[in-house]
Amino acid sequence: MVDGKPHPSGDQRFRVLEATMKRHQYQPNSLIEVLHKAQELFGYLERDILLHIAHSLKLPPSQVYGVATFYHFFSLTLSGRHTCVVCMGTACFVKGAASLLSTVEQIAHIQAGETTQDGGLSLSTARCLGACGSAPAVVLDGQVVGYQTSEILGQQVTQMMDHSQSKVAT
Repeated sequence: MVDGKPHPSGDQRFRVLEATMKRHQYQPNSLIEVLHKAQELFGYLERDILLHIAHSLKLPPSQVYGVATFYHFFSLTLSGRHTCVVCMGTACFVKGAASLLSTVEQIAHIQAGETTQDGGLSLSTARCLGACGSAPAVVLDGQVVGYQTSEILGQQVTQMMDHSQSKVAT
């Protein structure tokens, strides 16, 4: 609902998003919770969703965009069936995160921030995952995995991509 009317697109997911904002009384300090719900509903935060949230919470679009791009768990593009996030925080970087990132880029033929052409794998980086004690760490399909080596990560990513392609073929 926008100003008491259903969203012009007719997409029912906006109704659920609206209920979330209403539950938080349209308070600007509920932005992160609302962004989480929007990403859960839509899979990613596209421009019109961010603008809708900004309008509803009476926030400048630049602030909503700033929050959505600051935190690594928000995505402005549709993710692949599998995801790989390489931590580039200090502890991980010192222990070889750049090598891990390079390995995945070579295997998947994509750069950080991209998704393979078949939509099978999205690769991104994070400033810090908070898993410094198990550096270098990555997040594979939402699971934090520590003590990674290029060899182990390469095998895991290859498996993910093979599994993804076999799902498409069936």
